[in-house]
Amino acid sequence: MDYQDVIDQQRLFFNTNATKDISFRSRELKKLKNVLQKNEKLLYASIYTDFKKSEFETYVTELSIIYHEIDLALVKIKKWARKRKASTGLANLPGRSYIIPEPYGSILVIGAWNYPYQLSLCPAIAAIAAGCTVILKPSEVPSHTSKAMASLINQNFDPAFFKVIEGGVQETSDLLKVKFDKIFFTGSVSVGKIIYQAAAKHLTPVTLELGGKSPAIVTKGIHINMAAKRLVWAKFLNAGQTCIAPDYVLVESSIYDQFLAAMKNHINKADYKVTHHNYTQIINDKNFDRLNSLIDPDKIYVGGLGDPEERVIPPTILKDISFSDKVMQEEIFGPILPVLSFDSIDEAITKVKTLSKPLSCYVFTKNKAVKNKILNEISFGGGAVNDAVMHFAEQSLPFGGVGDSGIGNYHGKYGFDTFSHFKGILQKPFWIELNLKYAPYSTKKLKWLKRIIG
Repeated sequence: MDYQDVIDQQRLFFNTNATKDISFRSRELKKLKNVLQKNEKLLYASIYTDFKKSEFETYVTELSIIYHEIDLALVKIKKWARKRKASTGLANLPGRSYIIPEPYGSILVIGAWNYPYQLSLCPAIAAIAAGCTVILKPSEVPSHTSKAMASLINQNFDPAFFKVIEGGVQETSDLLKVKFDKIFFTGSVSVGKIIYQAAAKHLTPVTLELGGKSPAIVTKGIHINMAAKRLVWAKFLNAGQTCIAPDYVLVESSIYDQFLAAMKNHINKADYKVTHHNYTQIINDKNFDRLNSLIDPDKIYVGGLGDPEERVIPPTILKDISFSDKVMQEEIFGPILPVLSFDSIDEAITKVKTLSKPLSCYVFTKNKAVKNKILNEISFGGGAVNDAVMHFAEQSLPFGGVGDSGIGNYHGKYGFDTFSHFKGILQKPFWIELNLKYAPYSTKKLKWLKRIIG
């Protein structure tokens, strides 16, 4: 399908300068929040149909984050969009310098399936706050959530400003043939490379939110029970289908057995079951089969192979794992947690650095020197000390990857910045002008220039 007409409509609308009006942006963001709140029942029902996600988990991990992003933008948008002063050097005095944030223009947001509302709408919210028009392509994998977003947005917003286009690989490929002013993609590394290559043909800037094998490093001397509790929650939230979930845990050998036992205890206490509305299905058969194939029956400490009829894999911990095991060769993206041991922190860091730069890293330690060593020596997108996943909820922090785990970041003001170009301006008066820079040149002029410029 040719989407050029849709993009042309959005470009025409953007060129009217309507979206540059702060009151317009605020009005549209308020409308979006109102539409979502009025239709929460539809949103809950749709995501439950797709992978049995409960209302509690949907609100906590999806809708509440969307609402907070909107609320923050509504409070801060005037400040973010304001012209900013910049310093002016001696060579340009008595001029003044300033920076003007301006919206990129027409934006394509390609969402992910694992948190289908949040990972589609939060980038769109940032783009709207920045003054852009938006085409949103949700993941087709959770088809009911995609349909719900398309229905709510396309019925309530001018398509020349904000439109949802549904579809799969073909529709995405067709969209990528058209020139956008910015593309924002959340998904796998392999698809991210395809997006990047397609954008390069148009010199379109991109933000890629990808993934990778995010480690958790656990050292002796910590509060073992609390660390285990936090890691279990972070890993098995959304049945492990979280890009920043701890993908594997490195535990100091002296507390290895204790830590395994503590995690098993918290898994049993939580009693994870879809029927208890505290667990979700694996999104589809393809992912279920892939995850099941990663489980070595001989290394199961708790959990085990899943039920193909229900597409449910119980929280599974694998012990006595090495970096050569199959489960360590790819991002897991499911409820399987390999736990490895290490004897020295240098050994742990070296092992982590043999893999691609991860999206997140979690450090559990009371030792300041160890903490600083890990944070300084391992490159990763973002993370936490003595917790996991919760940094995502902190709007004051940028969220994004590095290397294979992504390009660029967003959340709060960082999202506004992602969809903005910052235009640098020098402004000078006419009433004075030194002749030093003008021909004819002389040795005397050069001496003065050196004094002024350095």
